[in-house]
Amino acid sequence: MTLDLWAIIRTEIKDQIMLEPELGNFFSRRILQHDSLEAALSDLLAHKLASADFAHNALRQIFDAALREDPFIMLAIERDLIATRQRDPAVKYYSSTLLYFKGFQALQAYRIGHWLWRHERNGMALYLQSQIAEVFCVDIHPAAVIGSGILVDHATGIVIGETCVLDNNISIMQGVTLGGTGKESGDRHPKVRHGVLIGTGAIVIGNVVIGEGAKIGAGSVVLNDVSPHTTVAGIPAVVVGKPRVEQPALDMSHDLNHNG
Repeated sequence: MTLDLWAIIRTEIKDQIMLEPELGNFFSRRILQHDSLEAALSDLLAHKLASADFAHNALRQIFDAALREDPFIMLAIERDLIATRQRDPAVKYYSSTLLYFKGFQALQAYRIGHWLWRHERNGMALYLQSQIAEVFCVDIHPAAVIGSGILVDHATGIVIGETCVLDNNISIMQGVTLGGTGKESGDRHPKVRHGVLIGTGAIVIGNVVIGEGAKIGAGSVVLNDVSPHTTVAGIPAVVVGKPRVEQPALDMSHDLNHNG
């Protein structure tokens, strides 16, 4: 990456300690005592997802192994951090995303689960999926394939099914379901292409394709393919216009008029 995100995060934390010295121990334990972004994230996720059945140290070993053995995971993590900082107006610091944003944390924990799934450690991957759903209220099947530069905004209630494929640079609001009809087997979940923006509470059902640069309005129910660079909304969703920009996920405008 062109940015030294770890150096930026450490500087942000040092500045925040000056403003909130009572949080000094927390910031030190979560950031300053670590020597890399991957170490800090691994420790944080292990802390969040540990349980009476699976201790922090055991989870940390699994997370460390995944981050060490698959360079794409860290690349995706960095791109997700940058995406969140650039697209979410509530985010002022990279460190805030890392420490507090459960959408970001759930997505990175999914990435570990996906690594486990690809290594045929399905039982461990499903256990981790269950913990992620319980802790973060986000349910992503570990077999789903998700690219990088993903913003998972607010995150509560998001469901992403087993055969979903999400390309890069996608923004997903809270309460979104990318699901199957319940009557199909095999490849039964949505495919979401680059640059798509999916509004709050939208439901996309079945093995449909959401074309590159499309926009799905909040609360919509999508049952059919959506053409590239098209805005759809309603129950069932119909075409209501075209986005103003090539990649609505980057613009984050939820306008649904004929120009937006």
